[in-house]
Amino acid sequence: MTRDAGPFDPPREISRLREHRPVSPMIFPDGHEGWLVTGYDAVRRLMADTRFSSRQDIGVLHVPYEIPGMPTSTEPSPQLPGVFIAMDPPDHTRLRRKLTGAFTVKRMKVLEEHITDIAERQLDELARRTPPVDLVEAFALPVPSLVICELLGVPYADRADFQANSAKFMVKDQPIDEKMAAYGALNAYLAELVTSKRAAPGEDILSDLARQDDLTVDELTGIAFLLLLAGHETTANMLSLGAFALLEHPEQLAELRADPDLMPGAVEELMRYLSVADIFYRYATEDIELGGETIREGATVVVSLLAANRDPHRFDDPDTLDVHRKARGHLSFGHGIHQCLGQQLARIEMRAGFDALLRRFPTLELAIPAEEVKLRTDMNIYGVHELPVTWTPGR
Repeated sequence: MTRDAGPFDPPREISRLREHRPVSPMIFPDGHEGWLVTGYDAVRRLMADTRFSSRQDIGVLHVPYEIPGMPTSTEPSPQLPGVFIAMDPPDHTRLRRKLTGAFTVKRMKVLEEHITDIAERQLDELARRTPPVDLVEAFALPVPSLVICELLGVPYADRADFQANSAKFMVKDQPIDEKMAAYGALNAYLAELVTSKRAAPGEDILSDLARQDDLTVDELTGIAFLLLLAGHETTANMLSLGAFALLEHPEQLAELRADPDLMPGAVEELMRYLSVADIFYRYATEDIELGGETIREGATVVVSLLAANRDPHRFDDPDTLDVHRKARGHLSFGHGIHQCLGQQLARIEMRAGFDALLRRFPTLELAIPAEEVKLRTDMNIYGVHELPVTWTPGR
């Protein structure tokens, strides 16, 4: 998707459509009719309505709408065992219920001190380097990767391979066979891992799941794939793109440094403002009325969370980053039965990561002009490929 309004804002055409027709008909390149939903109220209603199916095997994966830069694949995505984000009840309900105890608010709070220690240790390593340094490689990617590896029981020494394959899987505009090749490599690694945990379980989430005999190895592997992918890709991109946004809004950065108590609210605002997981797909299983429009059975519906989170009918002055804003109610973690299971973990990681980074590097700044930062417009989760930064050592 072309970011013609800047690195942090929705494309102008998306904003125009939301203003004039938040539930917009569209013609896909293969000729079939579908819909684009951009308004906050309509997106929230759609995601709460299970008549809009998440099963990508009954729809079309990554079908582009007429905005330059969108992907061009029109092939259905096969149903992957265990990947419950692409399932409907009762299959979704059965698998998600297995994980509700693993991601409780109470359990995440217990982990908070440990997550803070991980962030601080990674910044110790950053401080020992000579700037300029890529903040993605040195901080934003390692912190959530370390956390999710510890939680799941994935050896962190294996990170290079799973990070490379997950990155390949997240490329938007690629043939389905290339996407599935990356999935296959990651799947083979995780299948071996969960099989070993079933034989000799340890003290981690995958071991807890492996003890449950009603889950097949294929389902365990799919769950592991989903948790590993979601557990580091989204938070890593929020940490790096969030740092970029704050550096480009120095007045907001200064207020956040002056009052660290603003951090929890600032994290919510950054998630609203950036919405790194933007485009989702749903498929109408019957005729459904939404936003004054009738969406016919079988129609593909494209949902833009970024557009919804920038809807002026829901948020005042939505295109302004404001660390004082009460941004709760944003849709960055989704809504309804598919709302992000790990949202409390992500919040803790972002609060710990941003707090430590801003406190320990008061002179942090971009090492290249902002317009030269490489944006992840080619990926399904938005962010930056690299974020070269510099600082005055000892300050």
